[in-house]
Amino acid sequence: MFMSPRKAADGAFLPEDFVVPTLVAGPRFQIRPITVHDVVKDYGAVIGSLDRLAGRFGPEWGWPDREFTFEQALIDVAWLQKQGQLRRSFSYVVITPDGERQLGRIHVAPSDDPDADAVVVFWVRADEENSALEKELEEFVREWVTTAWPFETVRFPGRD
Repeated sequence: MFMSPRKAADGAFLPEDFVVPTLVAGPRFQIRPITVHDVVKDYGAVIGSLDRLAGRFGPEWGWPDREFTFEQALIDVAWLQKQGQLRRSFSYVVITPDGERQLGRIHVAPSDDPDADAVVVFWVRADEENSALEKELEEFVREWVTTAWPFETVRFPGRD
């Protein structure tokens, strides 16, 4: 789905020597790579935000489906984890500092636009929509992807 001028022959879109961020901790949230161990909280965050996510991603993305099942969630999360291992795209959970509640997700992927190095998509659960947390996360993500990642130009679909 995404292409990038930085994309290597093996499908990775970042230099092999780039150290991918694995944990970012702040006072209101933590960010870490998604794993299959997150599926229960992730499924709850998605199901509780179906209308918002469907409105945000719509039919173009085909996600989330109205009949989104736990099994589909497990497959999605496992796929996102594997894509990160292969360095093709990177997905993160946004969780409370104590790790008890998932607040949203962040996805960093190659861009299909030749004028951008990456596409970054993030969302927060419906009950955090338009909250101070969502605004803080957006400010953080915009700075994080331009300072901690090797990108010159980043697109933020749905936010630019």
